[in-house]
Amino acid sequence: MHFVQVKGILSGKNGMNLYRGCTHGCIYCDSRSECYRFAHDFEDIEIKENAIDLLEDALSRKRNKCMIGTGSMTDPYMPLEEKIGMTRKAMETVYRRGFGFTLITKSPRVLRDLDLLKALHERAKCVVQMTLTTYDDALCKILEPNVAVTSERFAALKTLRDAGIPTVVWLTPILPFINDTAENIEGILRYCIEAKVIGVICFGMGVTLRDGNREYFYKNLDNFFPGLKEKYIRCYGNSYSLMSAHNACLMNLFRTRCKENGIETNTDKIFSYLSAFEDKQTGAQLMLF
Repeated sequence: MHFVQVKGILSGKNGMNLYRGCTHGCIYCDSRSECYRFAHDFEDIEIKENAIDLLEDALSRKRNKCMIGTGSMTDPYMPLEEKIGMTRKAMETVYRRGFGFTLITKSPRVLRDLDLLKALHERAKCVVQMTLTTYDDALCKILEPNVAVTSERFAALKTLRDAGIPTVVWLTPILPFINDTAENIEGILRYCIEAKVIGVICFGMGVTLRDGNREYFYKNLDNFFPGLKEKYIRCYGNSYSLMSAHNACLMNLFRTRCKENGIETNTDKIFSYLSAFEDKQTGAQLMLF
């Protein structure tokens, strides 16, 4: 890891990445793509050491309260968060300033900050987003080797449910010829139903590959699924979007199960919910389902 000074922390949509790079080792990781212009090894985590000061300043300048998000590019609960604590410091800043908060993670380490998540949700709104890709834990250890397996993430979702923290699941990516099966989708959705997630985000049963992450993905296919890289090349060539041949039936299964159990699948509605600030101190609530 190494420390850097940055000029800004919040994006135009009020998202932030406190770290840059990741140690989860997910074989499909889009953040490895060349378009993101990493000047260091992806596993050499860049820590934005002035991020909290920048966040404090940015929030102090905002005229209206809003939701603040993190985790879109780098998981905020990598192992080094236990030592550095940047994510918790950011959450404390957001809480003190009276803003709402949402994050995306694959790690049950988020439960370390359950006290703060609850405090944020009591004052405004706090939503935890969890990525689930593979129901089978053994396969999960291959696809996402350095992070908690899916059953452990499911246990975290249940703890969040019991604590009253709303959750959203990202069902992505679904890798052709690997986890694009009805059994996998059914298993993940059973977890979502039991955990009472508010919504599931899924853009289709497939994966995207760009220069940079494609090479890393294919290297891992050679290591764990001999011969599969050649099948990908035959079927998809150099395409960016690689949709499963079973996309239509799996999406129908996905939408049907979610509708039966009151889980939102409309991505526009889910994103509206995630971005809608709620001031529980004054009773004002915006754009809820």
